[in-house]
Parts: sequence; structure tokens; C-alpha cells
Amino acid sequence: MSDDLDHLRNMPPPPPRLAARKRALAAGLAAFRQAKAPATINSEPAKGIPAPPRLTLASSSNAGSKVMRARTYYALAASVAVVALGAPMAFELWKSAQLHSSFGDVSASLNLPEPLRQAKQTDAERIAAAPQATAPMPAPAQTPPQPRLEGDLKIALAPPSPPPAPEPAPAAPLPASLPAPAFAAADVPPAPAPMPEAAKSKKAELAPDKGRADGAARTRATVAGTDVLAAQSNQPALPAPAPAVAMAEAGDLADTATSAKGGTPAESMPQQAEDSRDKHPAAAPSPVHHVAEEPVSTFSIDVDTAAYSFARRAINAGQLPQRAAVRVEEMINYFPYDYPRPETAAVPFRPTVTVAPSPWAEGHKLVHIAIKGYDIQRAERPRANIVLLVDVSGSMQPADRLPLLKNAWRLLVDELQPQDTVSIVTYASGVATALAPTKVAQKQKIIAAIDRLGSGGGTAGAEGLQRAYQLAQENFDARGVNRIILGTDGDFNLGISDVGQLKSFIEQKRASGIFLSVLGVGHGNYNDELMQALAQNGNGTAAYIDTLGEARKVLAEEVGSTLFPIAKDVKIQIEFNPAAVSDYRLIGYETRALKREDFNNDKVDAGDIGSGHTVTAIYEITPRGAPGLVDDLRYGAARVPAVDGTLRVAPGAGENEYGFLKLRYKLPDEDTSRLLTVPVTRELEVKRIEDAPREVRFSVAVAAFGQLLQGAPYLKDFGYEQVLALAGAARGEDTFGYRAEFMNLVRLAKSAR
Repeated sequence: MSDDLDHLRNMPPPPPRLAARKRALAAGLAAFRQAKAPATINSEPAKGIPAPPRLTLASSSNAGSKVMRARTYYALAASVAVVALGAPMAFELWKSAQLHSSFGDVSASLNLPEPLRQAKQTDAERIAAAPQATAPMPAPAQTPPQPRLEGDLKIALAPPSPPPAPEPAPAAPLPASLPAPAFAAADVPPAPAPMPEAAKSKKAELAPDKGRADGAARTRATVAGTDVLAAQSNQPALPAPAPAVAMAEAGDLADTATSAKGGTPAESMPQQAEDSRDKHPAAAPSPVHHVAEEPVSTFSIDVDTAAYSFARRAINAGQLPQRAAVRVEEMINYFPYDYPRPETAAVPFRPTVTVAPSPWAEGHKLVHIAIKGYDIQRAERPRANIVLLVDVSGSMQPADRLPLLKNAWRLLVDELQPQDTVSIVTYASGVATALAPTKVAQKQKIIAAIDRLGSGGGTAGAEGLQRAYQLAQENFDARGVNRIILGTDGDFNLGISDVGQLKSFIEQKRASGIFLSVLGVGHGNYNDELMQALAQNGNGTAAYIDTLGEARKVLAEEVGSTLFPIAKDVKIQIEFNPAAVSDYRLIGYETRALKREDFNNDKVDAGDIGSGHTVTAIYEITPRGAPGLVDDLRYGAARVPAVDGTLRVAPGAGENEYGFLKLRYKLPDEDTSRLLTVPVTRELEVKRIEDAPREVRFSVAVAAFGQLLQGAPYLKDFGYEQVLALAGAARGEDTFGYRAEFMNLVRLAKSAR
């Protein structure tokens, strides 16, 4: 049997003829039956097969076990040979028989010419007439009965429907310098065709370094320590990661190939599948509050803009963003507004209030609160001690991650003053200081350090934060601004990753005067929840960089508001007059809500305002007498402080006031808050929404769009067309095209799902 197997293994592939396939199948079946025969120690071997050593009574048990193991291995080898040879040949026999049968019927009925009739000649007849290319295989001494090929194989190996394409040519062997892989080279699946973003398999997100290039269907496997990469991408090829980067196991490659061959088709997958691993803070739209029960609303201001650019990336990809990713206040505050400006830095911002009819709810009104921060001129800016904390883990390879961040850092360096200082800390599986504190006067040295950044490894973000704070503290400038800017795409998967522990750590460092801002990049594993927590507790801002244009906006055009604070711990509180307002709701700011008692507590942290920042807050109110969203309580009068049977009103206020606005803030170098107050009177009201200032109308249009994306139930029949009409009439001057881009997003959102 061993000689037969060796002969089968070494013989050249037989020509695709029926007789040759029959002989090979018969030989394989004979070897299989011989191997399955009960093994006896002293049995006579079949002719042509070497006999195993005969054992006598004096032979050791070890020798007997070796013989049995050898026979078992032969049986397994024969089984593999039968399966490998028999299955393809059985299918070819069936296909050939079907072809000959159908061809004969058709040729006879069509009276085909003689050259075509000759094609009916069977494989057996042609083999008999042609000279044999190879010597016939010696038949075993005991030839088992031949199976009925037509019947047996049809039953055992039913042909698939429809028949597959012809077999591809054998794959080229691996280079001789590589050890043999655990799987055959021919078994490696071909690179999958390009797939839309929504159809990317979750298995393609490599662990632990998440080294997948988003935007391309990309698979990796490790063959004897060598990276094997299959990718289909329209983007330029990215440099290979460092050898230390851990690759996915071969199982990931097989899973990806299976998905590409017969998995769920791309068009049947959910449109938001690509964002399935993005993490956003869960918060339902702000509810309606009854003034008789809750007359006071308190919240922290928010100057972040990440939600808008994150939604823009999704919409431009033909998808609606996840509802949890939509924070309406961040969409409103994304745009610069020409609100009235404060005159001096001593009073760093000036609140402006407008009351206008609601465009989506008849009888309701909007209380629009606008804040414009003092704009520090370039010559007046304090020195800056900046530490760039850069995630260089394996997942940062794609062009929309580390390469985009490197371009963003270059833009930032161009905006800094020669006396400013820049340091660079990187983290992956470990932490390194890529650039010691260096004056911007040595700009080329800083740019060279940025250019050298490469990706590969895990994500030890917590350890990176510790090193960055240490470096910022060592170079602390008591008269300047000390800030860490974190650039990352997602989770901290090494070291401390608990949000509560990270917040506690950052709160302690915030007290030292070192602030933290966050630039998020990428998608698919972006931890927006963590980024928001880090920025909020680090007295910084959170922005999402999806394009180089967005990097220019955040780090060049708005570098003053990004780096230089003019006020910190800014809180807003408004008390509504129950004699004039029955209920209200705050649009957005769901993650910024504060308790009523937090407003006067200077120990409670709140948001900061940077140089030139604008902040907008919008309340929807129901005036007394208009149909409200909440029914009055039958016994509500007993719960409301009353004087002479009427609702109590602040002295001197009367029904002329809708409410009373209060703002608390601290100057950057102070720990005691200051107070600003503005009564919200009817003198601030306009009769029609068209009469409201242009900036008010545009911000209201953005608020409506954010609520549509958020799925808020308060807009009734106000849809995308109404948003376009309201925003188009208030577009005004649009130097950088942000408002034109917004209107295009509204149009795209109509067709996105």
C-alpha cells in the first residue's frame, strides 16, 4: 500500500480523460479498502505491498503498537487520497455523462455537420485510440469489486446546482525562504472585492492593536512571522507597520473570506453597521418641564463641536448618524455667529436674548440665548506650553487617522508664536517622548519630529496621559497657558480604561492649571463617550477631525478659542415666570445638565469659553393660554407658593417677564465665580420668526436639523425642506462656506437612511 500511495503522490496529473479518472479512483478505493481491512500481526500481505515485520511471541508490545500506528497512519493517508481524488472526478464523470447525453440528443435533432458529430466520441473511445502518455498503474493483487460509478457517485456526491466555474490554475508556491504555513497556499482565499463602508466585517477590526485600514476591505494573517496582506482600496498604499505590531490570526482571514464568498450581502446590512462599535454617551432628548413644578433650569455651557463633524462624515457616506452621536448644542455651536461682542476682557462675554415664535409649533415661542466671548488679539496672547499626546497604535494607520493628525499638528505649529513651547508624547503598547520641550522658534525640529511619527502596537492611553501631564508639569509656565492636546481614534485598551478612574485622575491634574483638549479621528471604534468625559473634566474642548479642512478650522482659524480660555466654569440658569410660561424644554445640552444647587457652588466644574467663542442655547416655551405639552395639575395650586390666591411673581416682574437669566463664570486665574443677570422681557420679543436677527434664524434652523437627526418628537410636520428654507433665508455672509456645506448636508440627509 505504501508503494501505491507513493506512486499516486509522485505521478504527474493524468490527462482529463474518463478512463484515467476511473483508474485513479479505483486505485484509491483499493488502497482505502486495504487500509480498512482488520490488522493481524501475522497476516499475508497483498501482492505489491511490503509486508510489515512479523512479530513472534517474544516480540515486545512496543513493536506491535508501532505497527498498529503505522497502519493507522496509512489508513488516514488513503482516506485523504480518496476524498481528494474521488470528489472532483465523481463530479466530472457526472458532468461528462450529462454533457454527452444532451449533446447527442441535440446533435441528432439538429442534423449537425460531421465535425460537430465527432465531438460525441466518448472519452473511453478517444483514450483507446490515442497512445498512452503514462505507464498504467499496477493493480492491487486483490482488486475489490468496482463500484457502479453512475449510481454510487450520484448518490454519494450529488452535484451542486448550478455547477461551479471551471477550476482555477494551481496557486504559485510560497517562496522557498518561508517555512511552510499551517494552511496550504492554494487554500488562501482571494482578496475580497471592494465593499461599501456599511458592509465591513467586524472581524476586520484587528485585535489587540486594531490594525485595520478603514475605507478598504482589508485582511491580514501571519505566516511564520511574516505579514500577509490582502487589500482592495482606492487609497494609496500605507506603509507597513512596525514588526512589533500584533497581527490577526489566520482564523480572521478565513472568516473574512467566508463573509466575502457567502456571507450577508452588503446591501442587506444595516446602513449604520460601520458605526456599530463607536461609543457615544446615551441621552434621550431633553424632556418637557412644567413650570409649576420645575421653574428653574440649570446647565453647563458646551463649546464642543465633535457631534457636527461626526454627523457630517456619516451623511457624506450616505448614512444617518447614530442618534446617540447627535448632540444638538454641538451642531449649533459649530458655526461662528456675529453676536454682539464684549468690549473688554474684564467682562469676557456678553449675553444677548431674543424671543421669537417657534417655526414648528404654533403658539409656542423660542427663547434664544447668545453668548459671544472676548477675542484675544494675536499680539495679546499669553505664552503657550503645549504637549501633543498622540495615539500611534496600530489602528491609527489609515489616512484619516495618524496621517491626518500629522497634517493637523503642522497647521497648529504654524499658528503658534516663537516663544511658545511644544512637546510630543506618543503611546501604543508603550509610551515614549518623541520630542522634548522645544521652542517654536525651532519649527523645523518640531516638524521633523511630527514627520517621524508612525503607528503600530496596542493603546496604552492612560500611561500616555500620565507622561504628558508629567512633561507639562516639568515645563509649566505660570504666566502662560498649559494644555495637553490628545489626538486619538478610540479606546484605551491597555492600562487604566475605566472612565471613572480616568475622570478622577484628570480632575486632580486640572487643579494644577494644566488643561486637556481632545481631537478625535477615524470611525468604527471611536469612543466618543470617553473623549467627552476627558475633555469636560480636563477644562478643554472636544473636536472631531474628519477632514483636513476641519483640522484647519479647529487648529488654525479658531486656534485662539481652542487654546486660550477667557472664562471657566461657565453655568447658565434660567427661572421661568409661572404667570407667563406654563412649560418649557431645553433644546440639547442633555449631557450638561446640572442640579439647581450646583449653580452657586464654585466647587462644581462646568464648561470653559475660549477666545472668540460663541455659545448658543435655545429654550422652547409655552406661554400661558397656549396649548401646552403638559397638562396643568388639578391640584397644582396647593403646590405653588401663592399670595392672595394667585401665583407668586418676583417683586417688580409681573407678567412682563418670561423669565430671569443668570450666568456664573470664573476668570481663568480666579477661583471665585462672578454673576451676570438678564431679565427675559417682552421687549426682547419679535412677532414673526422672519423678523428675528439673521444669526438667530440660522441657529434655529441648525437646531431643527439636529432634532430631526436625533429623532426628537417635537417638530411635528417641520422637515428637511422647512430647514432648508429657514437656513437659506438666513445664510448671510459665508466666508469659509460652512453654511453652504450645512445646506448640502440637509439635502443629503433627505435621501440617507
